[in-house]
Amino acid sequence: MPAFEWRWATFSAALAIAVAMSPAALAQGKYDTGASDTEIKIGNIMPYSGPASAYGVIGRTEAAYFNKINAEGGINGRKINFISYDDGYSPPKTVEQARKLVESDEVLLIFNSLGTPPNSAIQKYMNAKKVPQLFVATGATKWNDPKDFPWTMGWQPNYQSESRIYAKYILKDHPNGKIAVLYQNDDYGKDYLKGLKDGLGAKAGSMIVAEESYETTEPTIDSHIVTLKASGADIFFNVTTPKFAAQAIRKIAEIGWKPVHFLNNVSVSIGSVMKPAGFENDQGIISSAYLKDPTDPQWKDDAGMKEWSAFLDKYFPDANRSDINVVYGYTVAQGLVHVLKACGNDLTRANVMKQAANIRDLELGMFLPGVKVNTSPTDFAPISQLQLERFKGDSWERFGDVISSDVGG
Repeated sequence: MPAFEWRWATFSAALAIAVAMSPAALAQGKYDTGASDTEIKIGNIMPYSGPASAYGVIGRTEAAYFNKINAEGGINGRKINFISYDDGYSPPKTVEQARKLVESDEVLLIFNSLGTPPNSAIQKYMNAKKVPQLFVATGATKWNDPKDFPWTMGWQPNYQSESRIYAKYILKDHPNGKIAVLYQNDDYGKDYLKGLKDGLGAKAGSMIVAEESYETTEPTIDSHIVTLKASGADIFFNVTTPKFAAQAIRKIAEIGWKPVHFLNNVSVSIGSVMKPAGFENDQGIISSAYLKDPTDPQWKDDAGMKEWSAFLDKYFPDANRSDINVVYGYTVAQGLVHVLKACGNDLTRANVMKQAANIRDLELGMFLPGVKVNTSPTDFAPISQLQLERFKGDSWERFGDVISSDVGG
């Protein structure tokens, strides 16, 4: 080989090694379908129509938050492509939309899809495909099952834990009470009912005097309320989604029933439940919270509340600021951003789940003080703390300590 050609070949080899070891090359991404140097595709399924449409604002809030993230440069330089579809809270439609997101849109993961029946319908599919079903918008206990469903993870406190907290309060303050339960006839409603019975223990059989289930296809639950009043119960556990929760509160007032009223925390929104039901009918209702109530004046100078408000001013000015679902969507979107940032340049589905399963003491601005996200490879229940609250005037008033009562899957 002529001397010049040898030197050029040597130089080329050295240059290739140098390029391979440069920071830019070392930072090259490791990707699965749905991620690249410039983009992260995130799928989502929401009930923008149908009986649970009050929750549709969650998806709209998340879209606005990801617009904010993109405007600020994205996730490690990658823009989020958020693809959200309507399933009308209908499990067969959820299956159709999940397949579309995974097989046609080719998303990296499905994030915060809403509802226990819809997510139950796609759980086996998502795990068979090994696509993250991350931070589902339902508190069913089944999402905390990393052994059997390693690609599915919940977000909010689970329903059984919440019910047990109410049961503990009832046993202490109303030990001789007679309880009537209204619940949605699906895994969501049954999870709450199981938690109540487990929390009451040996007294469940004598204290629960009536149970009524309803279907989401029913236009009204008025007849169930009348039946429950006739049971003679003086405690009412209201396990309903927003539309039916507001109906129940109004009907109770209309027929003059005055039980101690417990309302599940998925329906505590002042904007979509309490105000439509009539503040005069809401007084004394007990529920629980882990998020700051934007209508509570105690938070007016709070840094997290100011940051949330500034976000809405710029990216979602039409939002109903009295709707706790807007707070929920904002906060869970922050949780996803935390996970994606932690993934660095390894945007594989396995690494997404690895990072989601290794969150330590994550505090977000709209959490109540003391609430933190913690996960591990054996604990897929990110949030387990709640604080009791009572409706007074036109807002919720918290009382007692922040309580942790996590129930595993």
